[in-house]
Amino acid sequence: MTDHQESKKVIPIHSAAAEDSEEMVSLYAAAKKIYPRSVEGIFAYWRWITVAITQLVFYGLPWVEWGTRQAVLFDLEARRFYIFGLVLYPQDFIYLTGLLVISALSLFLFTAVAGRLWCGYACPQTVYSEIFMWIERKIEGDRSARIRLDDADFSVKKFSKKIYKHAAWIALSLWTGFTFVGYFTPIQELAATAISWSFGPWQFFWVFFYAFATYGNAGFMREQVCKYMCPYARFQSAMFDHDTLIVTYDTERGEPRGARSKKTDLAAANLGSCVDCSLCVQVCPTGIDIRNGLQYECIGCGACADVCDTVMDKLGYAKGLVRYTTQNAMENKWTTKQTLMRVARPRVLIYTSILMALIIAVGVSLATRTPFKVDVVRDRATLARITENGGIENIYRLQVMNAAEQDKTFQISVDGMKDIRIETETEVKVASAQAHWVVLRVTIPYGSADAGSHKINFDIKDTSGNDVIHEKSVFLVPR
Repeated sequence: MTDHQESKKVIPIHSAAAEDSEEMVSLYAAAKKIYPRSVEGIFAYWRWITVAITQLVFYGLPWVEWGTRQAVLFDLEARRFYIFGLVLYPQDFIYLTGLLVISALSLFLFTAVAGRLWCGYACPQTVYSEIFMWIERKIEGDRSARIRLDDADFSVKKFSKKIYKHAAWIALSLWTGFTFVGYFTPIQELAATAISWSFGPWQFFWVFFYAFATYGNAGFMREQVCKYMCPYARFQSAMFDHDTLIVTYDTERGEPRGARSKKTDLAAANLGSCVDCSLCVQVCPTGIDIRNGLQYECIGCGACADVCDTVMDKLGYAKGLVRYTTQNAMENKWTTKQTLMRVARPRVLIYTSILMALIIAVGVSLATRTPFKVDVVRDRATLARITENGGIENIYRLQVMNAAEQDKTFQISVDGMKDIRIETETEVKVASAQAHWVVLRVTIPYGSADAGSHKINFDIKDTSGNDVIHEKSVFLVPR
């Protein structure tokens, strides 16, 4: 080895100190379980009101009868959707589009006015998480009791409580899945098949799939759905402005925070109103500290405001250290009246105007819609032919859909060409909420029209009223 090569040789140096300083750094942080504390207050009260209303509607609506059928039923197999006295067909898809647009605009409006109202009070994830946590508290106890139970060694008592809790969760989840499928299959028939355990494959799949989703999301994932899976948390800030009501901590009033006795002179002790009790963190279902400012994880449930007001009451301080307010109200020290006056700002007025216009348009359209529908299809197997009587004949297939709740008779006529007439039966009887196909043979005298395609109109009239549908088609004259 030459001197030049020796100068290039690198000798690694290892030492015990260097080896001891090495450590494994993981980029993955395991989710820490959150133990929300129970809370009472005005916002908790309203949250339970919405839970009760939504669940009474969800679980009770499929059992409501409307005449001889289920009041609300989305019969996918028959392609009919029953909503009380309304019968909709796939051709009424425009109403579903209108409903989705109305729902989206409502979300924009409520978010612009008061932040994540939907998330905090009516979202199914929030509603079922609240119900599951209520079951958990009843069986395992409040926050401290649940923490002690989870930290305790295995015992018969711990095992029995866990089994009892999960059995209650699973029972509620199965009932939820059963009710969900009851909106698409008549629920009384579904109940009969459940008793005899004779579910069809799709019924079995959807009952257990929806039950599993409820059990997993509300029992285990909870805040993780809101924080990581729900897209609304990501784009909510685009719908906020400085006049949006949000749950806010009054930093100027609360800081510096610290423990004190009830008789402490705050000015002399250089303390704010916050006693740093951390109860606002303990009651938060997503585990955030509202004192750190607005965070995307905040679902606007107001639990921290309720518990903070309780603490302020005990200390004899004014409520509202944590409250619903706006950024402008905090900065300008507005009164409640001044804050609420800013609700009627241009963005909110525009959302409201568009929303009301859409609701009125959809409502008027539903109120004035013709209670039957018609599809006209030309028979493509026979474009046109000359009949034994010397006329030219085209064949059409008409589907008449009766969207009313009683049987109907319809009169069919045709016009648009000289001496055009229908050779087959022109009266069609259709049962309530049913569809009926009818074959029409339409003829014109030979030589009464030039060769080619001619526009014609079918008129379908409800004989029990004045409703008429006009359907366009074409009549082919061969060369």
